[in-house]
Amino acid sequence: MKVIVGLGNPGREYAGTRHNVGWWVIDHLADVWRFDGWKKDGEAHVTTGTVNGKRVRLVKPQTFMNLSGKVLVRYARRPFWSAAQDLLVVSDEVQLPVGRYRFRAKGSAGGHNGLKSVQASLGTMDYARLRVGVGPAESERKVAVLSDYVLGNFGKAEAGTVRELLPSFVEAVELWVAEGILPVMNAFSGREGKVSDE
Repeated sequence: MKVIVGLGNPGREYAGTRHNVGWWVIDHLADVWRFDGWKKDGEAHVTTGTVNGKRVRLVKPQTFMNLSGKVLVRYARRPFWSAAQDLLVVSDEVQLPVGRYRFRAKGSAGGHNGLKSVQASLGTMDYARLRVGVGPAESERKVAVLSDYVLGNFGKAEAGTVRELLPSFVEAVELWVAEGILPVMNAFSGREGKVSDE
């Protein structure tokens, strides 16, 4: 079974924040694929269905970000399940401006507490990830408290730019389900979107 985890914080007050963009992606996948409603499963909300003939489970951890990886321990214990082949984690990335994204087959957590937790729980950095840009444009970068920034809400234009990427993410994730992360990395280079002035 393929497992796709969106990182975020539970609670209505976090729904529109940059840190919760992983949940935006997961919710969109569930809608497009017409999966059944979300169900509580331990410390996560999950929904399961079939994509291109393969079983896929979407997971939204209900712990806070720095404990997100705990929900993956049960999958790692399953025979024949491999994080390197069967896991995709979707997270925000403050080092990429809004409108950019990056697929990777493996790598460090890069200071992201959710990815640190995933790595600690699995004992490996070998798992696919989609990092969705939430940072300001290079020209607008200022020294700021990072936690305050990622826990702030998207502006209207920023949110629109992220939503414009969602159809591409569906296409990319369907390719990952069918063929793995390497074809996705070749086909989806993380192009830049346009932020309008509205």
